[in-house]
Amino acid sequence: MKVYNNIADFQQINNAVVTSGTFDGVHLGHQKILMRLRETAQADDGETVVLTFWPHPRMVVSKDSQNLKLLSTLNEKIASLKQNGVQHLVVIPFTREFSELSSEEFIQQVLVDKIGTKKLVIGYDHHFGRNREGSFEYLQHNASRYGFEIEEIPRQEIDHLTVSSTKIRQALLEGQTHIANELLGRNYTFTGLVVKGRQLGRTIGYPTANVQVPESYKLIPADGVYAVRVQLRDQSYGGVMSIGLRPTVNGDGRTQEIYIFDFDKDIYGEKVTVEIVEYIRPELKFDGLPALVKAIEDDCVAALKMLSNFNADSV
Repeated sequence: MKVYNNIADFQQINNAVVTSGTFDGVHLGHQKILMRLRETAQADDGETVVLTFWPHPRMVVSKDSQNLKLLSTLNEKIASLKQNGVQHLVVIPFTREFSELSSEEFIQQVLVDKIGTKKLVIGYDHHFGRNREGSFEYLQHNASRYGFEIEEIPRQEIDHLTVSSTKIRQALLEGQTHIANELLGRNYTFTGLVVKGRQLGRTIGYPTANVQVPESYKLIPADGVYAVRVQLRDQSYGGVMSIGLRPTVNGDGRTQEIYIFDFDKDIYGEKVTVEIVEYIRPELKFDGLPALVKAIEDDCVAALKMLSNFNADSV
């Protein structure tokens, strides 16, 4: 996959089959669009082109941008789009000035003049241009004037729940990991660095890796205890993760702490990717360390069972 960090770097190709969007999470709905993009390009002897925007448009134009949490960092999004067979990815810097482009200006300046679009594939209820004024109906009505074909992919649903980045964010923030993972088509992940904490876990027989995520906008799921897989040093390990304020030990801030099964190496400063398999229970305050240790023991038993079932389903 070729990645262009500015639309000016893109050189027009023959039969560009194009889609555009934020693609946060690259969930099952996005994957359906990308699959159709590939099919169309193969049938027309063309090449697939995805236009995406960074920062996320809401980070630029929304009043609550400080509170916006995303499913994907830019690097995660690029990796997911590559896995979905995209040939050309154009990352358009999203600025206030760019946000003021009308739908007509976006179509003419970007899709026609810069990309040379031959066919445009968009998702259900996709809008573009200033104030989201551009729609499928508008494109369909004007497609011949612009010189490209247009196709809309129907809304995707799972168990009558519309697949969307918003629904996935909401599910993760409510501890409904199973819903989020189903809509994503994979388990939700985040990547961070292992940093030193208070090291209280060592004193009770459960040393933990305190994982700090550098991107403040990256969504961390609801407080609670989870069964996880940890990708570290090209290896995968099972574990139990606790997200929260550690009320039993008077925690001094929200953390993501992971007890990794059968692992005792020093990994401070190393990068790990955490794959969230299943939610176990909410965060609780216990009556002292003995009760906390008993709860951790029970969490480990639950996590091992969940991971065993997950691994069996993955075979």
